[in-house]
This record gives sequence, C-alpha cells and structure tokens, in this order.
Amino acid sequence: MISIKSEREIELMRHAGYINYLTHQEVKKHIKAGVTTKALDKVAYDFITKKGCIPSFLNYEGYPGSICVSINDEVVHGIPGNRIIKDGDIVSVDIGVNYKGYHSDAANTYIVGKVSKDVEDLVKNTEKSLYKGLSVIAAGAKIGDIGAAIEEFAEANNLSVVRELVGHGVGTDIHEDPDVPNFGKTNTGLVLKEGMVIAVEPMLNLGSRYVYLHDDDWTISTDDGLPSAHFEHTVLVTKDGYEILTGDMENGEK
Repeated sequence: MISIKSEREIELMRHAGYINYLTHQEVKKHIKAGVTTKALDKVAYDFITKKGCIPSFLNYEGYPGSICVSINDEVVHGIPGNRIIKDGDIVSVDIGVNYKGYHSDAANTYIVGKVSKDVEDLVKNTEKSLYKGLSVIAAGAKIGDIGAAIEEFAEANNLSVVRELVGHGVGTDIHEDPDVPNFGKTNTGLVLKEGMVIAVEPMLNLGSRYVYLHDDDWTISTDDGLPSAHFEHTVLVTKDGYEILTGDMENGEK
C-alpha cells in the first residue's frame, strides 16, 4: 500500500534524513586505504545510536551490518567485514536511519586514491543520473518519468542500468510501495502525489547490466567484474517538485 505522509510524519522523516546525511559525512572521513569495511560499520553504528536513532539495516531480514559497504564490482548489499579498502577502490556506502519508527535511506559512492578516467566518469555520471531522475519529480508526474530520465542519461554516457534492483517508497518500513525503477518510459506507471516519500537510487555499471547474488545471500556484483556505482536520496514529493530529505538541511540542499 502506498501511503501519503502527514506533516508530523514528514518532520520525523526529515530528522531521520538529516541524521543519515550527517552519518555519511562522518563515515566519509574514515574511508581511506588500509581501513576495513567493518571499521566503517562501527563508525556508522556509533554515530547513529549517539544521535538517538537506530540503524535501519541492522537485523533487517537477517542482515548482519548497520550499513552496506560495496566495493568496485559489488553493486549493493556488501556486508561489512575484514576486507581492507585499497588505493584505487570505489566504495559505495548505503545507510538507513530509523528515528521514532520512521526511516531514511541514502547511498554515495566514494573514490579512494587514483582511479582510471572511465571509473571516475562512472561515479560522476551515476551521481548526475540521480539528479536527472529527481528533476522530473512533482505531484502529477509518473514513476516512469524518473526511470526514463535516469536511463536516457546513463545510456548517453555509455553506462548500463541494473534492472533487478530498484528504488522504493520509504516510511515506517525502510522498503515500501511503490517500486521506483531506474529505467522506463515517460508518462507510464503510477502517478506521484504530494506527500509521497520515495527513495531514488540509480545503480549503473561500467560494463553490462547483468548481476549475480553471492553465496552470502546479500552481496550483489556485476557479472563481468567491472565496477558499479550507486547513489541514492530519500525525497518528498511536493506540489511543484521535490524535497531531498537526506541532504544538508542546514545549507538547504533541495
């Protein structure tokens, strides 16, 4: 069921979103060669809990980490552990924050040290594709408009769109209806309404779009072993556009 959030719910989600943003800023400080993904997980857990919130992912359907840390060809859901980040890696960090029963969800991909121009462009253009998708959001637009904008930009930059994984609604559950694909056709799908909250999260690959699930039943990687990048914001649909809930509230990221 798709829910329209009340003003009270939106305020709670704004707070969850802002703590998510601050958590990303804190984790980012620690992403460097020689650090384990488990160390990043502890940084995030400590920060979120000290802010009076709960990591949304911890124990979600059995997931063992507080955040997801996916490196290079890992698309999403990398489980934090003893893997050491190296110079030349790209590191995708996905964070969920629960504040008083309301969630936020956001991801960023970070470059560690020096990478090739192709990989640098992958990261840059995946982030740009997120904002291309967000730019069409407003009450009365359709879900397909978002995916079409992302897909068109990705293909124009010779990147492929992962189709097995999509964005989603956010609220009292970290994953709610509706699905928000990163591909599609304009003027198709569900009509967006004021007060809906959705997570838009393009996952773009340098090679083919195909992916596989690891034996841990969580980590998803590219079939061809080429890098993948992931960016995500939780946004509120407004009458005339959208509001980013997982951005920098103090400086007014919209």
